[in-house]
Amino acid sequence: MVREELESGVVTVHVRFDGRSFDIPLRELNVAAGSSDPVFKNALAQYLDISARDFDGYVIERHESGNFTVRPEAVFG
Repeated sequence: MVREELESGVVTVHVRFDGRSFDIPLRELNVAAGSSDPVFKNALAQYLDISARDFDGYVIERHESGNFTVRPEAVFG
């Protein structure tokens, strides 16, 4: 079902968390695309049934396509 939604142009949030990847339609998070990072992370945490603090150190990339990527912050050095 998710693949069909991705192909149909539904705005999707790709999440890399705890060694797993999730593709979640934005509408399932009940949050607006323009929401602040803390609001966005809180909605995502509720959806995944985890603490919002688990997303400390994560970044939200907003793509021109309208889709999002939520991933751990890259550490170099």
